[in-house]
Amino acid sequence: MRKIVLAATAALTLATIGTASAQDGTVSGAAGGAVTGAIVGGPIGAAVGGIAGAALGTAIDPPPREVVTYVREQPVAAPVVVERKVVVGEPLPETVVLTPVPQHREYSYAIVNDQRVIVDPRTHTVVQIID
Repeated sequence: MRKIVLAATAALTLATIGTASAQDGTVSGAAGGAVTGAIVGGPIGAAVGGIAGAALGTAIDPPPREVVTYVREQPVAAPVVVERKVVVGEPLPETVVLTPVPQHREYSYAIVNDQRVIVDPRTHTVVQIID
């Protein structure tokens, strides 16, 4: 009976994680991971699951489809070359000039190393690389 209650609690927790805001991602991920870990491995599983869930909770959410479509359809501007690999979650150098996405000012884009990248303009962090 206890396992059923814990499984139901884990399912409910995991279902609500998707509705949590980005700021709450770490907390929700840790809670969901801890509950799931407790079901699988007891107290030690709860600790490990909480850590893993917190790490997954901080993952970067992809931009809306209309942002990706907009960036994909824009003509190629002056591409920029940087001497390191462009990686999602890592910031671009401050010298890279970003172009804002109209109607979605929380996103900008640039063409870096022949790749279109969507960027958080506040932190210059790469949110998505468009193939």
